[in-house]
Amino acid sequence: MIDISPELLTIIMFGGLLVLILSGYPMGLLLIGIGLGIGFLLMGPRVFDMFRLGSYKILSSFIFMAVPLFIFMGAMVEKSGLAEKMYDALYILLGGFRGGLAISVIIIGTILAACVGIIAASVIAMGLIAYPAMIKRGYNKSFAAGSVCAGGTLGTLIPPSIMLIVYGPTASISVGKLFMSAFVAGLVVSALYNIYIATRAFIQKGIGPPIPLEERQVPLSTKLKMIPSSFLPPMFLILAVLGTIFFGIATPTEAAGVGAFASIIMAAGYRRLNWPVLKYAVDSTVRNTCMVMLVAIGALIFTTTFDYGGGAEVVSALILEAPGGKWGSLGIILLIVLILGMFIDWIGIVFLVVPIATPIGAALGFDPLWFAMMIIVDLHAAYITPPFATAIFFFKGVVKPEWGGITTQEIIIGVLPYIGMLMFSLVIFGVFPEILLWLPGLMIK
Repeated sequence: MIDISPELLTIIMFGGLLVLILSGYPMGLLLIGIGLGIGFLLMGPRVFDMFRLGSYKILSSFIFMAVPLFIFMGAMVEKSGLAEKMYDALYILLGGFRGGLAISVIIIGTILAACVGIIAASVIAMGLIAYPAMIKRGYNKSFAAGSVCAGGTLGTLIPPSIMLIVYGPTASISVGKLFMSAFVAGLVVSALYNIYIATRAFIQKGIGPPIPLEERQVPLSTKLKMIPSSFLPPMFLILAVLGTIFFGIATPTEAAGVGAFASIIMAAGYRRLNWPVLKYAVDSTVRNTCMVMLVAIGALIFTTTFDYGGGAEVVSALILEAPGGKWGSLGIILLIVLILGMFIDWIGIVFLVVPIATPIGAALGFDPLWFAMMIIVDLHAAYITPPFATAIFFFKGVVKPEWGGITTQEIIIGVLPYIGMLMFSLVIFGVFPEILLWLPGLMIK
């Protein structure tokens, strides 16, 4: 065993982690390797007992049982054809307005977020369904791409987001209350996105033209049939999950089981339930759950070693002594999370930052739920913030040459205003914290 100063430990562990991540190594294995390696130097063979007990704690957690269930639910909804049906309906209802198709993408992204929660699925679905339709109708490429990337990533914020399930036990906060608070936050962010689209389309008339009148002239009976068949099933699924949590009927884990069963019924109702779909859902569930659990175990080992060596105290002291009082400290935390989100996946950030940031938030006197939501909204920007914005790469990968093509620079230009809207939402939530706290306060315990 050797003696390492807390300052040097902080530089070695986080500096080494960042360098190795940029080298392309898997996050989970890096966290385990660095945590065990440094831990062995600090405390000897005891670190392996810590690894064993930490793994058991993660794998036996009741709340983490919701992760595979919600992933399965999302995979089933993804293959149900729900996105296509909703877009067909909104194409007729909103296509006549300037920017109406882009607004439709945000609305569908909001609904899918409450049903799917898988970012890749939402971005790819909207990229394949909505983007070519917008380009065909004369939409600006960046304008159309930005709406797809922003709308498709709402699943990280709106429950049943896997991020919320992971964040809750990590910060010792009720996942149910996080769900309710994030639901409101997601609606606010979605509204800001739509306000931006409508305003810009109104000012720049050629950026998002309305679709031709003849394409919108369908019989009233068709419209009346499209709306309920497209929107009632997802509303039922949302109520089955969030409604049971809000009214105290089920815990988030129990609600996840209800949602998984309801998604099977939805797929069957849309006549999409077959062996390939079920196989895809199971395979997606296993792969994504293993990834989350591996990172969770690795992060627990990493942060425990970091805390044992005094690194957490170094970081806390630096942040608490920042100029500007508690708001200056909060700004530094949010800036750190935003910068990390440009390079590291959200799973690693939650497990690394939250155990350190949560006690700092308590020391600053912030409400734990409000403080958690500020970090979550800030972290939501990671999916559309270059250089490693995964939503941008998901979208770029599905754009076909016959649609005119699009450069990464054009996509980035399209998403920048949405990053601005997210930062503006943080200002709103900071000035009016009751926006994030009122719905959780109404929950039936």
